Amino acid sequence: MRILFMGTPEFAVASLRRLVEDGHDVCGVFTQPDKPKNRGHKLAFSPVKEYALSQGLPVYQPLKMRDGEAMDIIRELAPELIVVAAYGKILPEEMLAFPPYGAINVHSSLLPKYRGAAPINWAILDGETETGVSIMYMAKELDAGDVILQVSTPIGEDEDALSLTGRLAELGAGALSEAVRALADGTASRTPQDERLQSYASMLSREMSPIDWSRPARAISCQVRGLIPWPCATAELAGQRFKIYKTAPGRSTEKAPGTILSAGKQGIEVACGGGSSLFVTELQAEGGKRMAAAAYLLGHPMNV
Repeated sequence: MRILFMGTPEFAVASLRRLVEDGHDVCGVFTQPDKPKNRGHKLAFSPVKEYALSQGLPVYQPLKMRDGEAMDIIRELAPELIVVAAYGKILPEEMLAFPPYGAINVHSSLLPKYRGAAPINWAILDGETETGVSIMYMAKELDAGDVILQVSTPIGEDEDALSLTGRLAELGAGALSEAVRALADGTASRTPQDERLQSYASMLSREMSPIDWSRPARAISCQVRGLIPWPCATAELAGQRFKIYKTAPGRSTEKAPGTILSAGKQGIEVACGGGSSLFVTELQAEGGKRMAAAAYLLGHPMNV
């Protein structure tokens, strides 16, 4: 099938790679404009652009989707299908309706739950035990189109948003491959979403970072795992501010939340709400490097 692909981050690369490996005619790739990166502010390609160029695919980076330029490109490319995976721009209805097979999206949640910008993070933040990927027809409303198929997967107790993103990217690529085959042979299903069950996964912000130790240990663990790689959970321990990257279950305690119970080879144990505790096992001090808490304590002992 002749396909126009739209995507930007690493998550989308797996889907584009699968389309190429399946032998489809990827006639073009839309991705976000290059952005300044690091201190030198050198323009950096998106992961999708890097992969597309490595495969000799034509890349387009329109600044806007409604000024006519992007639509002119689409008319010239004449795709049979548009595939979108974490592109980061909203497509006007004219684009969605142009290809004969329409436009479909690879969305990293079990719709209608977690529509929006950060579904993987919010599934972990909310303590979900299962998530997945939905392949859906795109509609005017955000992530509200009819579902072609879904694939579910459990969320590991220690799994963070970064590792889960990698797994869902591969699951999504496989589901996309199956969906495109079904579209081509006319067997693709079309299941409307139940609006009564919909929820929204808003963008993340630094305001979500500070840890409230009065919350239960599992809720804090979900916060830590859900905010990786950005903006990361933060906490002040023994007068030092840290980013917190990993935790482990602690023990029962009657100490006040936020009290440091121990600091040693297992990490820094902190009392939480509900009579529980957590070990902070991996952290990063301000101006320092990410490291195991035990390694940090060797040079910065904490009095308990």
